[in-house]
Amino acid sequence: MKQAGAESALLVSIDFGDADYRESLEELRLLAQTAGVRTLAAVEARRIRPDAALFAGSGKVREIAEMVERMEIPLVIFNHDLTPAQMRNLTAALNTRVIDRTMLILDIFAQRAQSHEGKVQVELAQLKYLATRLVGLNTDMGQQKFAVGARGPGETQLELDRRKLDKRVHLLKERLEKLKHQRDVQRRSRNRSGVFSVSIVGYTNAGKSTLFNRLTKSSVYVANQLFATLDTTSRRMYAEGEGEIVVSDTVGFIRHLPHGLVAAFRSTLEETIHADLLLHVVDASNPHRDDQVAEVNKVLAEINAGEIPQLLVLNKVDLADMLPGVERDEYGRIVRIFVSAQSGAGLDELRLALSEARDTRLAALQIENQIKQARNEPWD
Repeated sequence: MKQAGAESALLVSIDFGDADYRESLEELRLLAQTAGVRTLAAVEARRIRPDAALFAGSGKVREIAEMVERMEIPLVIFNHDLTPAQMRNLTAALNTRVIDRTMLILDIFAQRAQSHEGKVQVELAQLKYLATRLVGLNTDMGQQKFAVGARGPGETQLELDRRKLDKRVHLLKERLEKLKHQRDVQRRSRNRSGVFSVSIVGYTNAGKSTLFNRLTKSSVYVANQLFATLDTTSRRMYAEGEGEIVVSDTVGFIRHLPHGLVAAFRSTLEETIHADLLLHVVDASNPHRDDQVAEVNKVLAEINAGEIPQLLVLNKVDLADMLPGVERDEYGRIVRIFVSAQSGAGLDELRLALSEARDTRLAALQIENQIKQARNEPWD
């Protein structure tokens, strides 16, 4: 089997008639680029359903195998989730390394996680994914430790037997539970002090971290690439009026985000679940922004954050030929804000909207606590 030397790959994408097929393929290219992969070529095909043994079908796999041999391609990346059997069969048929979309995303997460909690979450997601793929994936692993799809916190676990792997998974879950408890204590303390919490959510690369830095005068990592931010960062921001506002920057979402990743990052995303307000940042210049909004809302519903009030922030208006400003509903409440986090246009209106939302929330809490006091119930 060829070894993965240079980070280069052949991409494979099968069109099953999904409406977002083209966008999904373009995202695969961006994901590969983010992982440090140079795309040598892309193979596409149309099918009604996946082939049970080879996913792409025997004819298409022969075509891919010829390209792999002719171009000496060290890695093939499928734009889909492959079963363990399909992964083994494809690796044997193509005589090169094969990974799927989930493995690629896990690899990016392994590169990007900075905090202890983030690294634990990534390793847990990797081990859960790799647990069903131990057979056939650990061949020549020693020579492939730094290959895309084979690096990160979970790479050495491939050589462990299932008993040791399960023990490691149990240990990581316990560690995450302790970190979650610490986060809960901090959150309860913040709630008692009347701090208004805001979480920035949105599709990956929508400009969330740039907006976060502008609002909080911070300097978290910003890059024009997918999943630049993995670890939740919270900072206080200045706003007119009484009471503080704490803003949290969170990991971006993407189409077909692996369920295992959502589950593993649930403790981090709980900052979103317990927020008083979500700033849903959208790339206004992206022609598929409505689909991206729907994808984000789908994940928010999955983590039980679908009912939290949202403020839609259309970012990058300078690239979309839009003017900065606000849109109010029939009650005079701001529901949409048009900004450019890069230039700062529209951010004064956004700060005003956050102050209004905080004041409204605090007034409601005072009424609720007065009612509880009258009933001798514990306060929030």
